[in-house]
Amino acid sequence: MTAVIKTGGKQYSVNKGDVIITEKLPNEKGKEVIFTEILMITEGEKTIVGTPYIENATVTAEIVGQDRGKKIIVFKKRRRQNSRRTIGHRQFQTKLKILDISATGQKSKQKATAEKKAPAKKAAPKAATAEKKAPAKKTTKKS
Repeated sequence: MTAVIKTGGKQYSVNKGDVIITEKLPNEKGKEVIFTEILMITEGEKTIVGTPYIENATVTAEIVGQDRGKKIIVFKKRRRQNSRRTIGHRQFQTKLKILDISATGQKSKQKATAEKKAPAKKAAPKAATAEKKAPAKKTTKKS
């Protein structure tokens, strides 16, 4: 299954398991990101094209890392004016691993069955949090 997603003003063609580099996203490493701006999904012979986006379609990705790209040099020169300017720039980037592509917005069958098989963890009983009251202080009047 292949999808074309839009993020950061660019379009990316992705498959399940791909690792892509996009412009910086605000989440931390290890968090999941769900993209809803899906332009096209292809599954075998079947192709779904959005107008402009496919309703209810989602692509789920995990943030693998946040870093900066390769440094580029920007050099400006105005001839015969003795005017030169050099600056550098490093773009912030996010590395994503595509976990799931869904045309209907529901989780894939493999992921859903894996979650059903895993036993649910029971919450530990809460410890008694009743605080003991301190004995009231006796006040005596001095004359």
